[in-house]
Amino acid sequence: MNKESLKLAVQEFANKSDIIWYKHLKYVNITKHSKAWWNEDCQVKLAKYRILDNRKMFKSTVKKTKYLFFDDKIKEIASKNRRPWELINWVKKQKLLAIEAL
Repeated sequence: MNKESLKLAVQEFANKSDIIWYKHLKYVNITKHSKAWWNEDCQVKLAKYRILDNRKMFKSTVKKTKYLFFDDKIKEIASKNRRPWELINWVKKQKLLAIEAL
């Protein structure tokens, strides 16, 4: 192999790897509104929904994915600290009525 053929081989390899890289590249824009439960299966069903207009299939997949995700989160919280009140941290403290406070 001479110098020129080596340069051509390296350039061809770089071009093919760029093509493969950009073909499989996935842009992820994480914001405060991103859904942690969204997965690849939801993405596939969304694409099929947009093409075939099968809303029922998409909604059932989303419902199942959410259920599995949040069920795992509840199990994680319950087994990690074993404090059930951490599972209901979305409930804010209520002020007592004036009669009960006295």
